[in-house]
Amino acid sequence: MNAINESFLPAGETAVIRLITAGSVDDGKSTLIGRLLYDSKSVYADQLDAIARAKYKRVAGDGIDFALLTDGLEAEREQGITIDVAYRYFATPRRKFIIADAPGHEQYTRNMVTGASTADVAVILIDATRAADGQLLPQTKRHSTIARLLGIRHIVVAVNKMDLAGWDRAVFERIRDAYADLARRIGIADFQVLPVSALNGDNVVTASAHTPWYDGPPLLDLLQSLDPSAAGAHAPLRFPVQWVVRHDGSSAQDFRGYAGRIASGTLRPGDEITVQPSGTTARVVEVRAHDRILSGATAGDSVIAVLDRDVDVSRGDVLSHASAPARVGKELEAELCWLDTQPLNPARRYLLKHGTRLTTAKIREVVTRRDIHELREIDRDVGTLGMNDIGKVLIATRDPLILDRYDDVAATGAFILIDESTHQTAAAGMLR
Repeated sequence: MNAINESFLPAGETAVIRLITAGSVDDGKSTLIGRLLYDSKSVYADQLDAIARAKYKRVAGDGIDFALLTDGLEAEREQGITIDVAYRYFATPRRKFIIADAPGHEQYTRNMVTGASTADVAVILIDATRAADGQLLPQTKRHSTIARLLGIRHIVVAVNKMDLAGWDRAVFERIRDAYADLARRIGIADFQVLPVSALNGDNVVTASAHTPWYDGPPLLDLLQSLDPSAAGAHAPLRFPVQWVVRHDGSSAQDFRGYAGRIASGTLRPGDEITVQPSGTTARVVEVRAHDRILSGATAGDSVIAVLDRDVDVSRGDVLSHASAPARVGKELEAELCWLDTQPLNPARRYLLKHGTRLTTAKIREVVTRRDIHELREIDRDVGTLGMNDIGKVLIATRDPLILDRYDDVAATGAFILIDESTHQTAAAGMLR
């Protein structure tokens, strides 16, 4: 999975928003990101010169093919489609943005799941010329469903290529109403819809004169107005231990600490904690970051916790507040997005990676499979899941796990399944 190290981002108080563009093939996702980068002055002159001379340029004359700013693979440029997730960064005085450009083709839905797993905002693009009658494409439904399952809090629907639809208000309203019906059926409570032309920049960074009937903000203003603050600080403490820090082990005053990244909640000296799954309790003496002693830490901070006594804590354990421990168990119900080309085999064992813990698991039953086209769950003779399928399963694990609901604590409510023989990631799971 691709990752962004935020320690390399400029320092300051400006909040970081992670967003993903999603939708069907040729809806204009890469072009929209390229336009955002270009209009926010985040593209270097040599990059513009390179794409102007690119042999796969698909824009006539001296126009800029903005899609080439994100479609970096040779196969992507040759075929004119996005295959892998491309990450780009740009900033405004109000916000910093990390953008994931996800593939639209159904074959690469698993790549979209990867990019969406860390997103705060999903920008769902819809081609106005292909949905002018109000019929949404299957990938629009699929990506919207995945965004809902992954708990992305902000959904923005950009009705693109409105210039090719003659800026017809009736077309926009039919698509808006169709998406409102989709959102109601899959459980998206809040979303915004706006008309855009990614190629020409209408309603992307600045308002368009072609849409006097649209009274909302352009896309960039809308993105900057969203609140990216994580709810993790207000959730119960979950501190997955990554490794045990030892110094001067031969000394009577040797140092022992437990390092990790706080998934949710806050950690302060004096807190009484429970080591899970064992249930052992202790009290926090210090919270350290490198060579500094902190007064406290919150979700997203990487710290070392020092306890008041030696207890059995190892990689894979989770520190929780003694007053609000997590539920622990070996049997779980989860929603799986199947990513492997090999279908799910209930007779096989899989490795299960949950936070910092690695264990083995078996899928006892595939309860339902979600039909993306009909937006319903099929519960008869399911048996297995194939690539890009989404289904509800029952899983038994060798070791006890923290069983937080994904909607409550995403970091400890998510896991991946790994094929034991190939070590390929087989599925992404969410505890329900």
